[in-house]
Amino acid sequence: MTAKYRAQELQTFAFNLLSQNGMNSEFAETVADILLEGDLLGHTTHGLQLLDPYLKELDAGAMKKDGKPVVVQDHGMSLLWDGCYLPGPWLVSRAIDIGLERMATYPVFTASIKQSHHIACLAAYLERVARAGYLIILTTSDPTLGSKVSPFGSRTPLYTPNPLAAGWPLKNDPVILDISMSTTTIGLTQRLSRRNERLPGKWLLDAEGNGTDDPAVIFQEPSGSILPLGGLELGHKGFALGLLVEALTSGLCGFGRKDQPGRWGATVFLMMLNPESLGGRERFIQETTWIAEACRAAEPLDPQHPVRLPGQAALANKRRCLKKGVELTPGIMSSLEAWSKSLSVPQPLPMMEG
Repeated sequence: MTAKYRAQELQTFAFNLLSQNGMNSEFAETVADILLEGDLLGHTTHGLQLLDPYLKELDAGAMKKDGKPVVVQDHGMSLLWDGCYLPGPWLVSRAIDIGLERMATYPVFTASIKQSHHIACLAAYLERVARAGYLIILTTSDPTLGSKVSPFGSRTPLYTPNPLAAGWPLKNDPVILDISMSTTTIGLTQRLSRRNERLPGKWLLDAEGNGTDDPAVIFQEPSGSILPLGGLELGHKGFALGLLVEALTSGLCGFGRKDQPGRWGATVFLMMLNPESLGGRERFIQETTWIAEACRAAEPLDPQHPVRLPGQAALANKRRCLKKGVELTPGIMSSLEAWSKSLSVPQPLPMMEG
């Protein structure tokens, strides 16, 4: 039986590892929160699985342990930062804090961040904004991390999965979505390749351009590639969306793949909208709730599996984990054993059954 851990103890463990490795306490608190939130929402490749590589980046000096972003542009309703490779979860969370403050003045707020470090799970940032009554759109690309996605019609790996996330309020739980513009993520292919497991379908191309479900082709030389969202038949749609993400992130930042930065990082685009300043918050929620309820009431193809809204399962998983414990993916705790010893931070004990 897989061990379960109390959520707060995992957060404290992550915070202690990061702070003992030199990260300032404000950064460490935010990074620990966002990584845990990824696991709570079920995005296990972008939760605490990232703690080991983040600690390695801190050791190497590739992720900054302290400092402030450089304000490149600030027009009130739009902001551009040079993130100086500060921790991505802190940069995005701080940009959201500023956006929430400015919603009182502007109907729309955007923040662009260049030279951020990795920002972890995009879904982890959405709930608090949506529950505050606003609509949020968040997207990111990585100009450097193993360009593994090929353009539709090619077998050449050229860009990254380029996720797009969004959240907005309903009368009850908000809608939360986090979707890569590729058939799968680099994190999942890494995990399955280590386990000698296969993907559910031919979501990849090998180096010769043949469709395959074998994730190992991504890490061979010459490298295979990840297909755009839509796969072999409809990948032109995911390809177009991937280019949109490139324009919103690296394009608006004025920094990206053309600059060929030699380190793990991210370019980020964040947009927040205040429905009250447009058609009105109450009318917005009436509209979004109506279509959500109509979709959930639609006759299902399988009565055992009714229509499920984006984020419905993730929020249910979060509530379950907070009540009954977080079941970490095998290998995460073992990857942190050496850090636990070297930084003198005891690992949390699994919850007792019962």
